[in-house]
Amino acid sequence: MDKITVFDFGSQYTQLIARRVRELGVYCEIIPFSHYDSISPDTKAIILSGSPCSVNDEQILHFELDAILDKYPILGICYGAQFLAAHLGGNVEPSQKREYGRAQINIHKDARFFKGIQDRQVWMSHADTITRVPTGFKVIATTDSIPIAAFESSPNQFAYPVIGIQFHPEVTHTHDGSKMLEDFVIDIAGCNRDWSPASFVEMAIEDIRTKVGDDEVLLALSGGVDSSVVGQLLHQAIGARLKCYFIDNGLLRKNEFDEVLESYKSMGLNIKGIDAKQRFLDALKGVSDPESKRKIIGRLFIKIFEEEAKAAGDIKWLAQGTIYPDVIESVSVHGPSVTIKSHHNVGGLPEKFDLKIIEPIRLCFKDEVRAIGREIHVPEHILNRHPFPGPGLGIRVLGDITAQKLAILQEADHIFISNLQESGYYAEIWQAGAMLLPIKSVGVMGDERTYEMTVALRAVHSLDGMTADWADLPHTFLARVSNQIINQVKGVNRVVYDISSKPPATIEWE
Repeated sequence: MDKITVFDFGSQYTQLIARRVRELGVYCEIIPFSHYDSISPDTKAIILSGSPCSVNDEQILHFELDAILDKYPILGICYGAQFLAAHLGGNVEPSQKREYGRAQINIHKDARFFKGIQDRQVWMSHADTITRVPTGFKVIATTDSIPIAAFESSPNQFAYPVIGIQFHPEVTHTHDGSKMLEDFVIDIAGCNRDWSPASFVEMAIEDIRTKVGDDEVLLALSGGVDSSVVGQLLHQAIGARLKCYFIDNGLLRKNEFDEVLESYKSMGLNIKGIDAKQRFLDALKGVSDPESKRKIIGRLFIKIFEEEAKAAGDIKWLAQGTIYPDVIESVSVHGPSVTIKSHHNVGGLPEKFDLKIIEPIRLCFKDEVRAIGREIHVPEHILNRHPFPGPGLGIRVLGDITAQKLAILQEADHIFISNLQESGYYAEIWQAGAMLLPIKSVGVMGDERTYEMTVALRAVHSLDGMTADWADLPHTFLARVSNQIINQVKGVNRVVYDISSKPPATIEWE
């Protein structure tokens, strides 16, 4: 399968580059800028991402350009373009007039890169400016503010074209941005469009069979999209050698354990339900720190899996529904990117672990997982469920966790989600849920003073969970939900609605 490799220098938009390339039907993978010695043999071209850093910083991000120059077509985006310019003999200086947001590029008619594209609006985000291109390169676009918005190598200057653009084609604010990436990926790099849900399923099933052999695999199902798709993939690959477990950790939504368990049985999966509510509550008693809660939940999951594996016989593998955003947010695999939060699949594993891990959808974004699920006939009512965090309500009860707080949140969340479903808003929203805040406020009910807890409602629009905008739900709808929660959930006297986007906020509060 043809592949585009993106070297990440820490840009907030790096994941969008990979998504846009995959939308063109070409597989794209992100690796840290420092891993230039691990380029896959299937790589047909290289993209250098943006970065919050400057090529003029004293502690420059070291990258061996010779490892890719003359070996692959190269596209540098923003910092990537500045890096190419600086290292090939051009000049990059701090901008006299910083350029952020929308700009109009003027495209030169003889540009090889902008094939069939007229002057367009693009999205700029840079504090440095390329003031001189390297010898042999030519400027192919300008804006009213900067003289070099894009440049490319001359024909026959290198074995493969080298192109730098100062703007971000991967964001929707850039008009024809996908067409620009298509020019590079398809026309210049010559990639075949062989990345699709069907091709992924074929590849994943073959990979599972090769890795697992005749072994048995343990899988914890959560009722969510990711683990359900993994379960169906494994079921198609190894059949009865897949042993599934659905653990009631006490952190699920109201009635979720019984409803989801029945759904999996109807899919034909070999599944066992485990009641572990008290074990999780005991392990989390008195713990308030979000990272600690995530890791305690993840490690206890693993401990239970190991116990079940030993009881079931000689099981060697644990399957997980880890997806790309989990990896990106949990581990600094992308150059200088920082850990935002530990996902239980990624950050919860103990150092000594007796089971080998298999993660069939580790490199997939959420919308890709849903498309794969439809390819392998996962029921729509499961595929259309909102994402739900692995640690469950454990990270939606802010602060320490008790059985009483969980019961309050389950009731409030049930009211919110039920109203979204009944009104038709549920299908329009990427993710929604209620948070129980460690805040008490004064209220009045029946002429009496109350001093009770606060529930925050959260609903967002997103494509892959990497960025998100808050959902502008009607005030009348929110008022109805608030009224029902305060009247029906004992212990709550105030409801608020979260209108923060990601970034700077995350979707979950912890």
